[in-house]
Amino acid sequence: MVTLNLEHGIGSFEVWKAAFDRDPAQRERSGVRRYRVCQPVGDPKYVIIDLDFDDARAAQAFLEAMRQVWAKAQLSPGLLREPGAAGTSPRARLLEQVASHQY
Repeated sequence: MVTLNLEHGIGSFEVWKAAFDRDPAQRERSGVRRYRVCQPVGDPKYVIIDLDFDDARAAQAFLEAMRQVWAKAQLSPGLLREPGAAGTSPRARLLEQVASHQY
């Protein structure tokens, strides 16, 4: 299992979530097995999304599709687009779980 971790600033959660729900990159068709959307406590202008894939190849392909979505304001209206502002460029990382324990 590989997780694609995405983080970026948003203008409005409601606008961002509506665009996310429209799913322009077709998550399920692209191999996403599960996703989680989080926000830092006290920061309603930032989102963190974890998308789980079977392998790194599928996650990387989806990231490329997301970069195309982010490049078009009409497909990503909730994305914060203030030039020079911190958190406006989406941050992406591929993660592999190396340890886990449940208490």
